[in-house]
Parts: sequence; structure tokens; C-alpha cells
Amino acid sequence: MKQKRIPGIIAVLIQLIASVCFMVLLYQTKLIPNKLLLLIGGILLFITLVILLLTIDFKHRGRFFAGVLLIFTILVVYVLSGSYVIKGVKTLTNITKKATVERAGIGIYVREDDPADSVEDTAGYRFGILEELDRKNTDLAIEKITATTGAIETENYSGITELVDSLLQDRKTDAILLNSEFFVLLEETEGYENVQEQLREIHVEQVETKVEEKEEAQVTLPGEDGQVPKVFTVYVSGIDSRTGLIAKSRSDVNIIATVNTETRKVLLVSTPRDFYVPLSISNGVPDKLTHAGIYGIDVSMETLEMLYQTDIDYYFRVNFNGFEKIIDALGGVTIVSDFTFDSQNSKGYSFIEGENDVNGEEALAFVRERYAFSAGDRQRGKNQLAVIEGVIKKAMSPALLQNYSKIMESVEGSFETSVPYDVIAGLVRKQLNEGGQWTVESYSVDGSGATKRPYSMSANAYVMVPNMDTVNTAIEKMNQIKGEDK
Repeated sequence: MKQKRIPGIIAVLIQLIASVCFMVLLYQTKLIPNKLLLLIGGILLFITLVILLLTIDFKHRGRFFAGVLLIFTILVVYVLSGSYVIKGVKTLTNITKKATVERAGIGIYVREDDPADSVEDTAGYRFGILEELDRKNTDLAIEKITATTGAIETENYSGITELVDSLLQDRKTDAILLNSEFFVLLEETEGYENVQEQLREIHVEQVETKVEEKEEAQVTLPGEDGQVPKVFTVYVSGIDSRTGLIAKSRSDVNIIATVNTETRKVLLVSTPRDFYVPLSISNGVPDKLTHAGIYGIDVSMETLEMLYQTDIDYYFRVNFNGFEKIIDALGGVTIVSDFTFDSQNSKGYSFIEGENDVNGEEALAFVRERYAFSAGDRQRGKNQLAVIEGVIKKAMSPALLQNYSKIMESVEGSFETSVPYDVIAGLVRKQLNEGGQWTVESYSVDGSGATKRPYSMSANAYVMVPNMDTVNTAIEKMNQIKGEDK
């Protein structure tokens, strides 16, 4: 009799061990609230008891094999569910991983007709460099170049147009060293829009700088004590890069999200990319907000903190290519347009007033467009908020589970955030535990167009002078969200 029970005991042990492993996996994710873990554990215990009753006696072959089939089914569910959980945790871990180094590419550029094809060919050349902008990375690149060519002669220039002119117009230099990201500044300068066609890049020196913890960053941020923060702010930065996330790149989307987890309210404040404000590094000299990203995301955050008189706890960065991928992975999203218009920035796209079902490419055309509107960049900011809202709504639908693997793959390499994993996990637990709908409010600050010389440029350019009444309104709304009680 005992021998007939051995197969059943083995089957139950297999089920029990698999269940324990699965429960441990769920517990370690920190995403599942305790009461839900207990519920899942209770269900698994009940299934184990059913399997025990079915397989306890091998002589009842039909019941025994039914129990074995149930075990096999449960194991398949464990494997599939476990793979989903592991993939999700891995993705969250990767995008929340703190960067230890920042990388930059400093290019060596010569005239189009110059015979040089390599670093070695520039031995004896006179190099033009920027006197202040990005000097740390430039000096690191010079160290690497001198290791190949020997000591090089350099000439300092105060601005990018002067630097380029020294090579192309005055011919006082034979080559220039310039961070490739700085070419966006030339594109905005009249007379220099197509200057890259007159230059030839012969080499890009990859340099790395260690990311140092700032003294003020040692202060405990919301959620770092293991608790879900009541209120926190996140800077959402969108960069127009098709080559992945670059440590220092112009930010075309600048949104501050103020989140109150008790009232479940979120305020999204959008700031136009051309907002003419002092950067945290410019000693009071105004610049376009978008240029702050060239000096690093910390400068963007600090600049917005100065503007809105608030602390920004975390950042979330996404490149437009990644945005396109995640929308396609979701199976498209529904966006609400304020106007009927044909895209002029990306030809061939049309949108109607009201709801539009769009794929990633269409959504990207929608958020980039500004020439079709009399409000220009102001409306583009509103459109960006509309797409973000569409993504949030679709991500809260069954589409998230239906396209889970594709979505996880689209996130990696295109998104990064300084929000700690434990904070995200805590928010997921809170939502699963308490449920409830979230209210999202959007607001865009405004300004008036003008022609000014930005800090980062050597010539006048279009800027948007802030309307401080709208900025003050944004500050009031942020403070209201922070101070609200449940």
C-alpha cells in the first residue's frame, strides 16, 4: 500500500517545491502586496491539496494521471508567469540603474577637401577648441589625441560659430574639436544651418567622466526609507535622438510631473523648449531651456528648479525612437487633437480634431509638429501631453499584458530613470492593494517670441520670453498638489 502512494507523494512534492519557488520569486520582486501574496499562496495550497487527493493512490490510474496532468499544467503556468515576472523585473532594474559614467563623443573635424583621414594624419595640425563650453570633455579628448600624435597646438574660441569660422573662413586652424551634440546649436544659427556639409569628421574620440554624487544628493529622497512617498516630482525629458540615450543631449520635451500618491493626483507642467531662462551654470545669462540638456540632465533639472522654485526628486528620460517603439508595442494609442491639421514637419500625416488612433510613427509626427499651428511650440507642448496621456491610458488596459514582451523590449535602451526600483515597486503594491483611479491635470506655461542671443550661442536666435504670470500659476498648481490631503 505504501509503495502505491510513493508516486503520489513525489508528485505532490514536485508541486509543493515549484509553488514555494514561485512564491519566493513573487515576494522578491517587491511588487505584490502582502494580502495578494497570501491569496495566491492560499490558492496554490488548495491546488496542492487537490493534487494530493488525486495522486495519493496509484491504483486509481485515472485520478492519478489527472493529478499529474494538473501538475504539468501548473508547472507550465509557473514557467510562463515566472518568465514574464523576471523580464519585467530585469527591465525595471536596468532602467533604474544609476549611471556611474557619462560618455561623450568629441569629433575631429577638418575641411571637406583636407587630405587627412585619421588622427595620425593630423600630426602638426593647429586645433581650434572651445574656451569654456564642454571644456572638461575636450581636455580629455586632447589627452587621448596627444598619446597618438604627440603634443598638439590649440587655439581657444569663445563661441561655436567663431570656432567653425576659424576653420572654414579665416583658416587659422587646420582642424577643430567639437562635441557632436553641439552641432544642434549651429543648426539654429542663421547662415550655419548646413555647415556640416563643409566639414568632414575623421575621428570621434570617446571620453568618459565619472558621475559624482553631489553633496545635496545625500539627503534622503522620497521613498528611500522604504516607504511609498506621499509627494514627489519627476522631470520628464524627451530627446530627439535616433541613436539611443545620450548622456548629454538637447531636450525637446520638458515636463515636470508632481505626484501625490495619497490623493492619486498628477500634475503635468510643460515648459516650451525655447523658454529663455538662466541655466544653473550660466551665471544668470539666459539661454534656451532645450540647451540645458547639452550640459547634462542635472543642469536641466537645476534650471527648472530655479524657474519653478521647487525641488525635483527624480528624472525620466526617453528618446523619440523609444517612444515610437513602445507605442507600436502597445498596438497604437488614441490621442485627442485640439485641431484638424496636416503635418508640415513630417510630410504625409494628417490629424482630425478629436480622437485619432495612431501608431508610433504617426504619434511621433504629432508630437514634433509646430509649424502647422499659429501657437507654434506652445501647441507642440500640449500635443506632447496628449500623447503621454494616450500612452498612460493604453498601458492601463489589457494591451499591456497582451504585448508584454514587446513592450519590455522596447523600453530597454530607450528609457532611463533615477526613480529607485523600490519606489516603483512600492507604488505598484499600493495601487494593487488599494485600487482607485488617478486624476491627471495638464498645464503649459507660455511666453512671447523674441530674438535674443542665448548663452550657448554666438549669434541671435528665436527664443520665448517667459510670461511670469503663467509660471506663477504653475507654481501655485504644484504647491496645491503637494499640499492636498486625502
